[in-house]
Amino acid sequence: MKERRYIVDTTLRDGEQSPGIAFSVSEKVKLAGILESTGVYQIEAGIPALGGSECEAIAEIVRCRNTALISAWNRLSLDDISKSFACRPDIIHISLPVSYVQLYVKLRKNKKWLLRTAVECVNYAREHGFRVTVGYEDASRADIGFLITLSEQLAAFGVEQIRYADTVGVLFPSRARDNIRTLLSHSAIPIEFHAHNDLGMAVANSILAMKGGARYCDCTLLGIGERAGNCCLSSLLQAADSTYDFGISRRKANVAEEQLRSLLAENIE
Repeated sequence: MKERRYIVDTTLRDGEQSPGIAFSVSEKVKLAGILESTGVYQIEAGIPALGGSECEAIAEIVRCRNTALISAWNRLSLDDISKSFACRPDIIHISLPVSYVQLYVKLRKNKKWLLRTAVECVNYAREHGFRVTVGYEDASRADIGFLITLSEQLAAFGVEQIRYADTVGVLFPSRARDNIRTLLSHSAIPIEFHAHNDLGMAVANSILAMKGGARYCDCTLLGIGERAGNCCLSSLLQAADSTYDFGISRRKANVAEEQLRSLLAENIE
């Protein structure tokens, strides 16, 4: 029996960070419909803090969807989260900068600030009736002990899922597996794995992360995404076909990628 795993598609959020790619509202809504037809579990529809057409697209995707859960991505900011409320997503996703370079150098903050602000943001979203997931940004360069502590504390405040993000694409497969396994040995909160393909190992890292116990896996159509891209949906389905059941037809995923290729070709022309 194949083990059940779930795809979180981020073509409309992380995928759109590919150089030269920017979708219109109608294109985003169309792509969301294409993604839903493949059977993906969740669609990360965009970033409401960008305002304007981004919020319009997310709200329309929520209105038109049938079965897929729709999530909206937010920084660790009450203002960001408040902008998500009007879009009415199923899930508000909050990104936490967890590595020392992100927290101390980039933001000039500390761990106490991070935890205090995270709890404040999680409570704010939950008090308004939303499900909340949290992303560990740059988790692959963070202290695993700190991530364990965060997971234990956030679970107590109703966070439903943790995204372990290899934000700069430095992981290799065995370490991806071991880090996920270590986190799950200390906290029962489900883990979602988010790979980048800088070293060409996004698919391999994702498969080993799932072997370590990750229940959810982030992908994009054609593997599009910032820098070298993200984990490619069709490649993952093919590579893990004998091991995991994602509830997704490989044929439909291939058709979806061809439709994205056509859309991108039209935009170039």
